[in-house]
Amino acid sequence: MRHGTGARGAVERTVDGLLRVMDRAVEAEAGAARPGLLQLVDPRVKLAGLLSLVAAVALSHRLEVIAALLVVGLALCALSQVRLLALVSGAWLVAVSLSLALALPALFLMPGPAVAELPLLGWTVTSTGLTSAAYLVLRVAAAATFGFLLVFTTAWPRVLKALRAFGIPVVMVAVLGMTYRYILLLLEAAHDMFVARRSRAVGRLTAGERRRLAGQHAGVLLGRSLQLGGEVYLAMQARGFRGEVYLVEDFAMTRADWMALAAFAAVSATAIWAGR
Repeated sequence: MRHGTGARGAVERTVDGLLRVMDRAVEAEAGAARPGLLQLVDPRVKLAGLLSLVAAVALSHRLEVIAALLVVGLALCALSQVRLLALVSGAWLVAVSLSLALALPALFLMPGPAVAELPLLGWTVTSTGLTSAAYLVLRVAAAATFGFLLVFTTAWPRVLKALRAFGIPVVMVAVLGMTYRYILLLLEAAHDMFVARRSRAVGRLTAGERRRLAGQHAGVLLGRSLQLGGEVYLAMQARGFRGEVYLVEDFAMTRADWMALAAFAAVSATAIWAGR
């Protein structure tokens, strides 16, 4: 039996794609342990600084300023030993593709001076549309880069503890932490179920049979998720968990952290002022 792309259903391909997302999450955990620039900065400083850069991207109204912020993000990736391939295949692939799809109609619909014309369709590309599309794509790329940097240079428990330091409610932090961990676990369980089914199947299944099996797998996975949720809740309650995130070591600001915070604030303020 062939197990190529044509022999697999859409649900199986989706689960395989989500499993690749899980692999990226494992890669992010490994990246947080590298001796890079941002890995040495206090997570609270990183969270506040990178969010301020995202705000600067959103508030800037000049393309060159947004492009400069994108360059800053790429430089931080290099200094933090974050692989550019991981950035392109992770944050950029989805975010920039979606922004391009949203910006494409603006090339032809926004009024303005014509700069080009599609030869077959006769649609006119305007300079106003090109500028609007460039703003959207650059903003998305820069913001995605800064978000990517936070995830790939900070262990997830440290991100959650940093959120608590800024007053985010315990319930929200606990939900984020549990969702992140157990979505990955359920994705792996779903993938294992499909692999087990493929290894025991003889011949190619019809579309109706694939739909029936997908429904059965969804029901089994739902039952397993409910059982797992109950077991995890009881286990965490027995160990005294009440939603707060605790680490072995406490956060402590050093001189380098204060300098990093000042640098983030200076770059953000300069970008907002220059992008007016």
